[in-house]
Amino acid sequence: MKKISKYLLIILVVLYSSACDSNFDELNTNKVSATSIDPAFQLNAAIVGCAYPNGSLVYDMGVVQQIVTPNSGLVSGANYNQDNRTLTQELWQGYYRNVIKNTRDVITRLEEDQSRSNLIQMTRIIQAFAFMVLTDDYGSIPYFEGGKGYSDQIYLPVYDSQEAIYADLIKELTEATAALNVSGTLESAEILYQGDVEKWRSFGYSLLLRAGMRLSEVDPSRAAQVVQSAVQGGVILTNSDNAIIRHDPNYTNPIGNFLNATEASNFYLTEPFVNYLKNTNDPRLSAIAVTYVGAKSGPEQIPGNETYEAEVHKGIPMGNDNAGAVKAAADLGLASFYEFAQADRRRVTKNTAPNFLVTASQNYLLMAEARERGWISSGTVEEYYNAGVRAHMNQLGTVDEGSAISPSDINQYLQGNPFEPSMALEQINTQYWVSSFLNGPEAFANFRRSGYPELAPNPYPGKEVEFINRLTYPNSEISVNSENVQAAISAQGADNLATKVWWDK
Repeated sequence: MKKISKYLLIILVVLYSSACDSNFDELNTNKVSATSIDPAFQLNAAIVGCAYPNGSLVYDMGVVQQIVTPNSGLVSGANYNQDNRTLTQELWQGYYRNVIKNTRDVITRLEEDQSRSNLIQMTRIIQAFAFMVLTDDYGSIPYFEGGKGYSDQIYLPVYDSQEAIYADLIKELTEATAALNVSGTLESAEILYQGDVEKWRSFGYSLLLRAGMRLSEVDPSRAAQVVQSAVQGGVILTNSDNAIIRHDPNYTNPIGNFLNATEASNFYLTEPFVNYLKNTNDPRLSAIAVTYVGAKSGPEQIPGNETYEAEVHKGIPMGNDNAGAVKAAADLGLASFYEFAQADRRRVTKNTAPNFLVTASQNYLLMAEARERGWISSGTVEEYYNAGVRAHMNQLGTVDEGSAISPSDINQYLQGNPFEPSMALEQINTQYWVSSFLNGPEAFANFRRSGYPELAPNPYPGKEVEFINRLTYPNSEISVNSENVQAAISAQGADNLATKVWWDK
C-alpha cells in the first residue's frame, strides 16, 4: 500500500510539473513592461541630455569671466584656475551616457528603415552637436568608436584627433541636413521642433556655420567654404526657431536647479562682465542681474531687498577665495559679499529656464564676422551685427517676462553704441560673449577661437595656469582606457588645463 501511494505521488508531481512547464513562458512574461521603445523617444532623451551640467557653470562660464564663486571644495575650478576632475568629468560622462549612447542606438536601429529617414537625420544632427561640444571642451576624444559599446562591443574606444573629428562633423552635418525630406515621415513626437523638417534643416545649417567658424584661424580656406554652404542653406534667423531645450518643474534646468538649491547664494556675476554691460548702458544688465541690497547672508537674499537697477550692481572681482571676497566687498562699501550682483535665479536661472543650444543672435554675429572676412557677400557687417544684438535682447524676454527689454531701449542702446568698422572683430565677438551668456561651452569655445573679449588672466595666487584652454579627462578614462588616453595625450599634449585644442591658434 505504501508503494502504491508513493507511485501515485510521483505521478502527480510529474503531471503538475508538466502543466506548469507548458505555461512557463506565459506565466513569466510581464504583460505591462515595454519590450521596445520608439526611437523618437530615445532622440528626446538625447536632446534633454544636451542640457549643460553644473561643471559648465564652474568651468566654461568661469573661464570667460561671467559667473564665479569665491568658495572652494566641490565648486573649485575656474574661480581659482585649478583642476577639479570631479567637475571636469561631468560634461563627458553626461554626454556620452545620456546623448551619444542614445543617438548611436537610434542610428543603428533605423539604418535599414528608410521610412524613418528623417528621424535618422535629426539624430545625426543632435549627435554632431554633442560631439562638437565634447571635442571643443576636451580636444581629442573617442569619436568614431565613441558610444559603440552596445552596438559593436567596443568598450575601450580609440581617441581621435580634433582635426579628424571636425572633418567628419562637417560631413555629417552636410549630409544629414541635405537628406531631410519634407515628404518623409512626420516625427511629431520629437521635442525639439515637433518634427518640423525645415526648422531641423536650419538647425543643421546653423551648426555647420558654427563648425566652419571654428576653423577660422587654423584653416581659413576651408572655413570660408563651409560657412558659405551653411549660409546659403539657411540658418536660424528668428528667435522662434532657436534650438531650445525646454524645461518644466518635472524636468528642470540642471544649472537652474543648482543655483536654486545648495548654491543659491554662492555664485556671482563677475566684475568684468558687469562693468562691460554697465559702461555701455546695456539694458541687458537689468534683465539678467539682481542685487540683494544690504544682504549679510544667504537667508537675507530675499525679494524684499532685491533690485534690478543697473547702477546698483557690482560684480565680484576675479581671483578671490572666501576671505578675499569678504575684503573685496568691504573695499567696495558693500555689507558683505552676499551683496554682489547675481544672475537672477527667479528669472534667467530659474529651475524652468530653457537651455539655448543655437540662437539667431549667435548666427547673426557669426555672419557679421564672416562678412567682415569676405566669406559671404550678402548683407553688411553692420546689419548683421545690429540684428545679432537686437535678437539677443529680444531673446531674454522669452526666458521670463520680467527680463523683457523694450524696443525703445534696444534702439537707444544701438544708437549709443554704434558699430565701429575699425573694431569689427572685437565688437562682434564681445557681443557674442554677451549673447552666449549661460551657454557656457559656446562662450568658452568662441572666446578661445576669437580672442575676444580681451580678459585679464585670473589673478588668484594659487592658480595652476594663466588661462584655462581645455578640460581634463575623467579619472575613470585614465584608469580603464589608459592605453588610448595615453596615445591621445602623446599626440595632443599634456592632460592639463593649459594644453590647447587643435583649432585654438
